[in-house]
Amino acid sequence: MPDISTKPYLLRAIYEWCTDSGYTPYLAVKVDAATTVPMEYVKKGEIILNISYGATSGLKMDNDAITFRARFNGVSRELYIPVQNVLAIYANENGQGMAFDVSTTAADMAPAPAPAPVPAPSPESGSASPGLSAVPGKTSSAPAAEVSHLPDGDNEPPKKGGRPTLTRIK
Repeated sequence: MPDISTKPYLLRAIYEWCTDSGYTPYLAVKVDAATTVPMEYVKKGEIILNISYGATSGLKMDNDAITFRARFNGVSRELYIPVQNVLAIYANENGQGMAFDVSTTAADMAPAPAPAPVPAPSPESGSASPGLSAVPGKTSSAPAAEVSHLPDGDNEPPKKGGRPTLTRIK
């Protein structure tokens, strides 16, 4: 029987400690192709996320992944973070928490691509046995470049411009 990782249990424990103590739990995440986060907020392949009750909706911390909805610049987004990609969980107010070594991310652990299908025998070969061939799977609506592209550190998230104002349109 394979060893069960302690990481998801520790993540849930630190999260619970933060909320019980009145602190704001934050996650530091290594972003790769297996992670679904708003890419415009990723810096140097990492993102910091507030996972407090008030900042998230439907937070679910499983043994394999952390999923929730959060608003970014007023737009609700679905987030998916493999537990393997979590670099740290900590209280924002005092920095106490736990850091993890992320030498192998979830994208690195993805199964190897299937080998190329063997060509079907030609009718002249006399073999009429049926064969299997690969069928392309359903692709996501997002272009592949957006999903797998990690922006460099030059991209800055939108700046917060002081106090919000209300504009009345007639």
